[in-house]
Order: sequence, then structure tokens, then C-alpha cells
Amino acid sequence: MTGSELVKLFEQGGKRCLVIGDCEYGVIAGLDLEGRLYAVMGGQVMNRVNPAAVTGITTRHGYLNPGGDGLWPAPEGTAMGYQYASGSWRVPPGLTGARFLMVEEAPGRAVIEAEIDLINAQGLGIPTIFRRDVTVTAGEGTLTVKVIESIRYLGVRELGRSEMLLAPWSLCQFDCGPGGKVVFPADNAEVWDLYDPSDECRRLQDGMIHTRTDSSCRYQIGIGKTVPWIEFHRPADHLIVRRSASLLPPGQSYIDIADASPSTAPSGNGTRYSVYSDTGGFMEIEAAGGCPAVLAPGQELSVEVTTEYKQG
Repeated sequence: MTGSELVKLFEQGGKRCLVIGDCEYGVIAGLDLEGRLYAVMGGQVMNRVNPAAVTGITTRHGYLNPGGDGLWPAPEGTAMGYQYASGSWRVPPGLTGARFLMVEEAPGRAVIEAEIDLINAQGLGIPTIFRRDVTVTAGEGTLTVKVIESIRYLGVRELGRSEMLLAPWSLCQFDCGPGGKVVFPADNAEVWDLYDPSDECRRLQDGMIHTRTDSSCRYQIGIGKTVPWIEFHRPADHLIVRRSASLLPPGQSYIDIADASPSTAPSGNGTRYSVYSDTGGFMEIEAAGGCPAVLAPGQELSVEVTTEYKQG
């Protein structure tokens, strides 16, 4: 799909979008679609696009996954997660129904934000502002998208970890197929499974983990804090995408982001990056920020995520 075709699809669906840069080298932000970001390089959209999500509406009867690059609250599951407030898995309606506004704009840069009320699995309501500060830099056959991902707490009282966990979490989605993989510098001690075992899908070679994302198996792995970057390879169009996330500020730590039952407590595994592989022909490379011991009124939790695209 071309960038221009995606803009027309948003128009067809009656949803607002914002072009940062241009439709040749830039980012298309779905202001009425969870604030999702779609990278465009050489006129072609690099991320997965689900047309049904662009033209349709998510309801309680089914979630239309938009693809692109989204900002979600972590954790997904466990007793502190935001996808199980109603008992069964669902993306928070506060997020799917959010209307992002452009609050700052400059050449190659835009800031979008939306008020989103979260409810965790404990039934605690957490009012927030989601903010995405996006900067796009284009080169010869390359595109760099730098996003400061922020969640600001609007509540009036302090919240400790016995009541909540909260961290900004960026999920970048791609179509995938034969030969697809993610590589990163690590050993097996820095990797763990969030679903079923993924041992058959990954291997360690010369100090690098290679994990298959060819749509042959469903798994999700968590990756620890010492890993500097993760990189997706898609042989079909020679695409390479590297993601790196800033280190945490003092007073914050990585948390368990797992999609685990709301009856279970979060584990001690702190996730900086994650790889999700789905049998439906798509995958995600993810990056997470941290959570403080106590969340104070007005506090903003941020992580800077850099995504570098190149073909060759």
C-alpha cells in the first residue's frame, strides 16, 4: 500500500490522519485510530495495515487490530493489567475510542496527545494523557522515526505498586512470511517466554539471538534491560528495521508486561523489549519504558524509541 492510498483509506473511513513529513518519506498518524503511526519509505507503507480497522469501528464484540505502531499501557495482563478490567481480554475502550489532537507541529515533527482513562484488573481508574512526540528524518533509502512515548498521570493522589503498575509500551507491527526473523545481541539468560515455550523458534549464534518471525508459530518473548536494540529482517522486500529504547531515569524500573491471567501476580521479569510472532501473518517488535515505586499526581512516564528503516 502506498502512503497516498493509506491517506485515502482514512478519508473513506471518516477518520482523521496527520502526515508528518510527506507520503514519500514520512509517517502517517491515525488521530482517530489509537494514534497509530505508519512509516512510509519510498512511497510505500512499511508497517502492517488492516483496512478493516481504518474503515470500521472496534466494539465489544471484536477488536480490529489497526497494525502500525501503537502506544499501549503496560502491563497487558496479570492482576495489574489493563486488558482484563472486564474479566476477559479486551483493548481498553478509552484507547480504541481516543481522539488524538495535534498540539505541536514543525517540519518533520509533530506532537499528538489524547486523554485516556485506564482501568486496571483491580478496578482502579487511572486518568491519563497519552502523548507521542514524533520526529522523522529521511535519508537515501532510509527512514528514522524517533518517538518520545509518554503517559502522564492526571489523578489527585499517589499510587503505590500494591495498587498499580504503569509503563509506556510501543508495539510496532509488520506483515511477515518465509525467512522473517528478529536478531539482537544477547544470550539466553536475557530472554524468557511470555506464552508457550519458543525454544524451537530461536537459536543463539555468535553472541546473537535469532528468533523466527515467519508466521509458522505463535509466541512472545521478553528481553531484558542490558540488550541495546532488536532488529527485524523481512527478506521478501529486503527490509531491516532496528528499534532501540532509551534507558530509564533514576527511580524507575522495568516491569512484567505479560498477557497473563488477571488472577496471577506480576513476575519479577522486567521487560525492555519484546518480540511477538503470530500465525496470522504478522509480528511485532516492542519497546517498553519503566514504572516508579510511587506514581505521583502529574507525573509523566516516558521512553524514547528510535525505529530505523532501511532496504538493501
